[in-house]
Amino acid sequence: MRPLIRTACLRARVRAMATLPTVSAFSSTRAISPSPPPRARRLLLAASFLPSAPPPAGARALRTSAAAAAAPVEVGGVKIARDDVVKEDDPTNNVPDTIFSKIGLQLHRRDNHPLGILKNTIFDYFDKSFPGQFVKFDDLCPLVSTKQNFDDVLVPADHVSRSYNDTYYVDSQTVLRCHTSAHQAELLREGHTHFLVIGDVYRRDSIDSTHYPVFHQMEGFRVFSPEDWSGSGMDGTAYAATDLKKTLEGLATHLFGAVEMRWVDTYFPFTNPSFELEIYFQGDWLEVLGCGVTEQEILKSNGRTDHVAWAFGLGLERLAMVLFDIPDIRLFWSNDQRFTSQFSKGKLGIKFKPFSKFPPCYKDVSFWINDAFTENNLCEVVRGIAGDLVEEVKLIDNFTNKKGMTSHCYRIAYRSMERSLTDEEINDMQWNVREAVKSKLEVELR
Repeated sequence: MRPLIRTACLRARVRAMATLPTVSAFSSTRAISPSPPPRARRLLLAASFLPSAPPPAGARALRTSAAAAAAPVEVGGVKIARDDVVKEDDPTNNVPDTIFSKIGLQLHRRDNHPLGILKNTIFDYFDKSFPGQFVKFDDLCPLVSTKQNFDDVLVPADHVSRSYNDTYYVDSQTVLRCHTSAHQAELLREGHTHFLVIGDVYRRDSIDSTHYPVFHQMEGFRVFSPEDWSGSGMDGTAYAATDLKKTLEGLATHLFGAVEMRWVDTYFPFTNPSFELEIYFQGDWLEVLGCGVTEQEILKSNGRTDHVAWAFGLGLERLAMVLFDIPDIRLFWSNDQRFTSQFSKGKLGIKFKPFSKFPPCYKDVSFWINDAFTENNLCEVVRGIAGDLVEEVKLIDNFTNKKGMTSHCYRIAYRSMERSLTDEEINDMQWNVREAVKSKLEVELR
């Protein structure tokens, strides 16, 4: 497995939830002193962002000197330096230091972490159900080509996921993978027919208790030859779909016990037919994963003519939040012993006991938007300044005046999972957010 990891990474380097009442935009709750608080009279820590097209050089984000000295990280035996990922001189780069800081942490490889516990539980299921068949990859480099990330899995050229608003671009031809499916074609070409791929994936996204720009996915893939279905009375597609559903229903039972299940038809560009598996859990229907029979074009392009295959993908955080009763996705990144000490290797479903009762602090910011404005860009700015101290960014009011100008008012919730925030540091962050929103998004504050 190591040669694959090294080759993939080096190639990339070479290629260089609370509901709030609606308030008016003029509400006093959004008022903030126009002059900076004492500690905010310092260099603005601005977030990196890119609109739907690469920005001009002057619109690129500032980076701090501390970040510039960041040590290289290691993934799959290969060192990745900050300058391999964060490139101030490349107008197509939109990766901030906050994202680079997550590369190499690999929470899914920690046996005592909820994500590692869940990963190993799924591994156990496949090892018992298919002894010696599935090869596991959990250390593949997250730097992949746009071809791997999009073209190889048939993502349309005009699909929204290709935009700079949704994906972290290292350069015009290299991205931080949006999904573990980015490794699918290469593994097929190397001859693998049964494999599981687990890793951290990266997407520019909103800010709330269930969304984070870095999360973890697992991809499963199985190839069938004509001999496998020849005596079944079914064609290859029907055979693969039947095996897929049986396999994943078994996985759901392994994770959640005896639960009611249902299959929902859906669409994915890389499978046909495509399904979502839902289970009835704790009084509601929960989507567990997406899956389907792999498009023939993918198989033919990678040397598997006349074969069929199935694939599935699931988000580890989504399932772990349910299984462990973890209320906020930021907690997965916590090093606080009050969190980490609650979980043990091999013990799935231990219920998390909250240790933080610190209240959130709400601050509002209003501005006239421009044509290039997107909410993901705003969230990048806020996250780049407040980091994991920001709990939610929510649009609470918008209107268009007689001149055709549109105003948005966003409510920002600040809360630490580990300590009480002071008024002074919250005011500092909010002032920095306002200044960054104005300068980086080129909007007019209200």
